[in-house]
Amino acid sequence: MRDRLTLWLVVLGWWTLNGLVWVGQVGTMREAGGQAPGWPDLLRQHMASAWLWVPITMGLLWCVRRYPIEPGRVVRALAVQSAAVAAVIVLRAGAVFALNGMIGWYERLPSISGLLTASVLNNLLMSWMIVGVAHALVYAERARQRERQTMELESRLARARLDALAAQLNPHFLFNALNSIAEMVHRDPDGADRMLVDLGALLRHNLDSSGQQEIALRDELAALDHYIGIEKIRLGERLRMNWAIDSALLDARVPQLLLQPLVENAIHHAVATRTTPGEVSVRAQRSDEHLILEVSDDGGQRSAPQGAGVGLSNTRARLQGLYGGDHRLEIGARPSGGTCVRLQLPYRRWQPHEVVA
Repeated sequence: MRDRLTLWLVVLGWWTLNGLVWVGQVGTMREAGGQAPGWPDLLRQHMASAWLWVPITMGLLWCVRRYPIEPGRVVRALAVQSAAVAAVIVLRAGAVFALNGMIGWYERLPSISGLLTASVLNNLLMSWMIVGVAHALVYAERARQRERQTMELESRLARARLDALAAQLNPHFLFNALNSIAEMVHRDPDGADRMLVDLGALLRHNLDSSGQQEIALRDELAALDHYIGIEKIRLGERLRMNWAIDSALLDARVPQLLLQPLVENAIHHAVATRTTPGEVSVRAQRSDEHLILEVSDDGGQRSAPQGAGVGLSNTRARLQGLYGGDHRLEIGARPSGGTCVRLQLPYRRWQPHEVVA
């Protein structure tokens, strides 16, 4: 409704301007020829003629929208539009016949055939020009619609890919967690029970965050704490955690399930394979407009993993899908031994009750 009103106003404005231009040109020509311009008469005649084009223009626009020239329908469209142009010629002649006494286009009204001939000469070209402009508007509108549909499809495809990657991570983690619990059932039933409690809490957190690609860092750390609780029961004193989290960054937005596969990878490669204690560190800091996250271990001098596993490869794919080129993921050996995974993400604050799909 609003778009239709806007179109009416645009058409009215265009024909009003067109009528004023004609008034000015004809009046100036009369003055140049030594005649009195007769501004009131000119204004009445040319503005009435221009405003008669307003409903006609809207009618032709409707006709072209309904029957545009397009592949497979050219003949029908041309026939309909030719009939519409013929109707315009007849309507304009009829309007002159009906309104001439009030407007004064002619001092003496011509015959019907003369009015029709004059209408053909005056209105045929203008009618087809309007039909051409209407086609340009229709084609432009269709192009914009196709562009919007393409962007929407691309957005849905990207969202579907991210959801698929996140769904792939959850079974991967669940499989590993259940294996760990199975190992503990007979050796330490109480420990297995506590692991199940943490697993239940972690799964409940994931269900509460389902459909969201990004969550607050505080919620990501809470989920990570449940996972670490499971691993601490399994590994005992061999697993030591070191946290260095800037509390001012707890409201930063991060991809859901970002840190858990990185910590899981560090525990698997640097702690689970050792008999001596190993340390895993998680750090969060801000650098200008970026959030810096680090997951590192002291697993000794070993080659840095290249991201071939499910966790790291999916992390790379999800970050690319969410941030494009505005992120970095670096994996390298620490000078003091071990491996460090460093993430650089755009810093954006999480808003309360915000849902990012």
